Amino acid sequence: MSVTLTQSYKQFCAPRTVEMIENLMEENYDLEAMLQFIDEHSEDDFYHFYEDYVTAGEAIGYEAVDAYVQDCGIADVGTCEERYMGHYQSTADFAEEYYTNILCESIPTMIVVDWEATWDSALYYDFTACNDGQAYCPIHIFRDNW
Repeated sequence: MSVTLTQSYKQFCAPRTVEMIENLMEENYDLEAMLQFIDEHSEDDFYHFYEDYVTAGEAIGYEAVDAYVQDCGIADVGTCEERYMGHYQSTADFAEEYYTNILCESIPTMIVVDWEATWDSALYYDFTACNDGQAYCPIHIFRDNW
């Protein structure tokens, strides 16, 4: 059920949800954003995960958190911030930066590396790549083993 009318949420939401909304509004949380979250997820998800969602969104950006939630679900949203590795144009760009940082030097230009194949064979199993659909650096990388 859509709860888009800000004046009538008290009629459509469960009492614990209304109580939580009112408590969060006292802490300056945005009513429209809370109702949108309920519309997109559920009252139960709102009750259990909304504060973690906002904390992560403010820390790493809502684009990254939304991409993660879309790909992996909301249950682990509280770990997004500590698992976030950054945003990249592609998984190949992440692989190149990751291994360049590990080696503490750049790879000589005479060596050709297939960074996409490196992602597929060496990093894919330890990281999750989530696409937010944006044109600029749409890939958000999260560590799987934290």
